[in-house]
Amino acid sequence: MSMPQLVSAVWPIDLTQDPHLGSSFSLLRGKWGEVPFRQYDRVQSEALLALPDRDILKVWTDAYLANSTGPAFSVRGWYQLLYKDSFRGKRILDVGCGLGPDSIFYAEHGAAVTFLDIVPTNVEFVRRVCEIKALKNVAFCYMEDLRSLATLPRNYDFIICCGSFINAPLELARMEAQALLEHLPVGGRWIELGYPKSRWEREGCLPFDKWGEKTDGGAPWVEWHDLDKLRYILAPSEFDVVLDLEFDNSNFNWFDLVRRS
Repeated sequence: MSMPQLVSAVWPIDLTQDPHLGSSFSLLRGKWGEVPFRQYDRVQSEALLALPDRDILKVWTDAYLANSTGPAFSVRGWYQLLYKDSFRGKRILDVGCGLGPDSIFYAEHGAAVTFLDIVPTNVEFVRRVCEIKALKNVAFCYMEDLRSLATLPRNYDFIICCGSFINAPLELARMEAQALLEHLPVGGRWIELGYPKSRWEREGCLPFDKWGEKTDGGAPWVEWHDLDKLRYILAPSEFDVVLDLEFDNSNFNWFDLVRRS
């Protein structure tokens, strides 16, 4: 799977001239081939693909353990444990899968997972791990732009976005969310991990095109989300709140919403 050509652009991108978000995703793609690895490390997924199968499995396993157990349980492991049984037998769309630290775990415990990412090498790495683990209830989608969603099922039980939606301006996130909602029926749940406003304030109220330097190693955009922002990007669809909390000393927040209309 070849890496598409990147465009030279900065925020803001004129979304009226980018209705399928191709230019926007290309800008993000320049950063997010570098994915969270162990708890405080990042790595290029393209480099990982050069490894033999046994090393790919070891890399994924080491990263999973570092990110989900021991001291890291309060960051990631808690919600993996919380949703493990709820996701069994359900259809999950993982938006911005990265190296798949969460959803490969869910697939191992009986969820039917589609791994979606704007970076083709991220998708290919997850595919390799799933093949090595002989997981059968998985599918993969490289999202070049919003039109790439057309082939996906329209009956997911859960859409999960673990950190992906805070990495773009709110209007872009709204356009992407509206396209994704075509695949989440009434009764389905939208789950999102983000950064809260309290963290943004604690770290100096930086412009969102600068905050990524502090939080995510040079991300072109990082924006705090709260329940009001999330309801805005999902409107006019209406959702009821299952869970809305800040955790890990207010470094992160978590939303679990069920679609009502």
